Amino acid sequence: MTDIRFESDSLGEVAVPRLAHYGPQTARALANFPVSGEPISSLPNLTKAMALVKIAAARTNQACGHLSADKAAAIERAGYDIIEGLLAENFGIDVFQGGAGTSTNMNVNEVMANRALEHLGLEFGRYDVIHPNDHVNMSQSTNDVYPTAIRLAMLMTNASLMESVERLASELGSKGDEFRNIRKLGRTQLQDAVPMTLGQEFHAFATALFEDVERLGQMSQMFLEINLGGTAIGTSVNADADYRSMIVPTLAQLSGYKLTIAENLMEASWDTGAFVLYSGMLKRLATKLSKIANDLRLLSSGPRGGLWEIVLPAMQPGSSIMPGKVNPVIPEVVNQVAFHVIGADLTVTLASEAGQLQLNAMEPVIAASILNAMRLLINVVDLFRVKCVSGIRANETQCLAHLDASTALAALLVPVIGYEKAALLAHQSLDSRLRLTDLIPELPDDVRATALKRLQGS
Repeated sequence: MTDIRFESDSLGEVAVPRLAHYGPQTARALANFPVSGEPISSLPNLTKAMALVKIAAARTNQACGHLSADKAAAIERAGYDIIEGLLAENFGIDVFQGGAGTSTNMNVNEVMANRALEHLGLEFGRYDVIHPNDHVNMSQSTNDVYPTAIRLAMLMTNASLMESVERLASELGSKGDEFRNIRKLGRTQLQDAVPMTLGQEFHAFATALFEDVERLGQMSQMFLEINLGGTAIGTSVNADADYRSMIVPTLAQLSGYKLTIAENLMEASWDTGAFVLYSGMLKRLATKLSKIANDLRLLSSGPRGGLWEIVLPAMQPGSSIMPGKVNPVIPEVVNQVAFHVIGADLTVTLASEAGQLQLNAMEPVIAASILNAMRLLINVVDLFRVKCVSGIRANETQCLAHLDASTALAALLVPVIGYEKAALLAHQSLDSRLRLTDLIPELPDDVRATALKRLQGS
């Protein structure tokens, strides 16, 4: 028995693996785009979203009298097979692809057509019964289906990202509670500043991330406006009025999102501004995460030659030559993911700018960049929480030693003896290598007790 079957498209005959659910246009795309080695199946929410759009279209076309009930049911069943992950091996087209997403759309069309035929007990390729374009893609264009699916996929993934960041923020807040009474030295520009608590430091980390959870939710609302029903360029060619009025409410009901039709479908066909804004939000989150990771690396530096105010969980030996060395590997991988996400934001910006006339053909790289950035952030945020933050211990002795030896406490004396006298006392402490508390006896009798209480934090 041969391992291939032959199918035809408008360019001619194509060999397709006999058991594959995809067809000739997918086979061509597999051959045309061997670029990254990352298939669209690596973006599962995108293929799920595409399937949801096709299911909504099948239901709407049936309701409008354009598609028979048995064909609509078979197409819908095939769509849910994709959503459940049963056909993932059929989505091998590279995430980098020319054609404005047409290859992805046709991949889904072909897989759903052949799966629907399978459910009807027919052989693959019986497109006279269910055709990828005429039935699965009825009343649609890549140019309204693909942008809609990207937005749906981002809404789905954003929910997971928000949950991950919120869990990390909560863990940092818990550490803030745990460390609330540990006094330490605050620093600005890597120089001694004023006293604070380790708890305050960790609560600040938590607040910064809770803010981004809220912003992620706000920014994702932009993706609720879609151009489905606009077909090729927003003129709704080949989609009648009944379909246009029903398709978005149908998809909204299926997806659970409060989707709305864009006010100007032509504008919505090429405008990728929402992706630029949201990608910028991911960059903001990545920047904050990297800053927090950097701070944890600094605070844990040492253990003898650095700050060593906190102790990170030891995850693995840190050197092939230096015995006993342990590196902050989890914060380091957070940094690296952050750099990648920041770079992806530039890709999204350039791709958005590259749109021409009535379409942006660069949407595949926009989708891949944002969805991959979200996936990496979810993974690394969870890793950061579980393998680093949850196991952080405070080195209270070291925190107090740094504070005690610092001139930062001189700031606490300003209300008592004034700025100039406090500055002189700080320089005296540095020159003599004495602690400020050791110099308190030199102060006048009327301020000595108050000054000592302030230095001791009471």
